[in-house]
Amino acid sequence: MQQVFVKFNNAEQVRSFVNMISTLDVNFDLGSGRRIVDAKSLLGVFALDLTQPQKLSCNSDDESVLEKITPYLYTGRSA
Repeated sequence: MQQVFVKFNNAEQVRSFVNMISTLDVNFDLGSGRRIVDAKSLLGVFALDLTQPQKLSCNSDDESVLEKITPYLYTGRSA
């Protein structure tokens, strides 16, 4: 299992992210605190507080999965 933080700047990034991970045969959970959603659910992701970084959990140890989501990774710096 891998865990990283992701951050979105706009609704188009959210849509692109959900579309991209939906093509992968891996389960993803996204959220923070007690609110965790299926990251492949567009409505679920929009239900989160997207002004803050969200923890993405991936049920795979395949490093290529992380490479595909690199544009959305939160590095701790302001964009």
